[in-house]
Amino acid sequence: MKDNTSNLIEDLFHGNLRLDESIHPEQEEYQEINRQISDLMREYKTQLTESEYDALEQLIDLIGQSTSMYVEAAFEQGFRTGGRLIIEILGKT
Repeated sequence: MKDNTSNLIEDLFHGNLRLDESIHPEQEEYQEINRQISDLMREYKTQLTESEYDALEQLIDLIGQSTSMYVEAAFEQGFRTGGRLIIEILGKT
């Protein structure tokens, strides 16, 4: 029988580990903020010309790409820090 660690390693090797799909912020404000974003986007769709709205969507997409890159870098840094912490802890025993 395999332990959870070996399954995790196999999933990582085979590209089956999608941590981004399991992220669900727990802050109560998260859902409210997303609702407000949706409401504003609906308003902009009616108030802006098609080309202006397309430009707004392009801006939002670029912000999303930038945010994704930042989150990825933060995850990598956190993972490395966690690894160094484990090495330090194991080295002191």
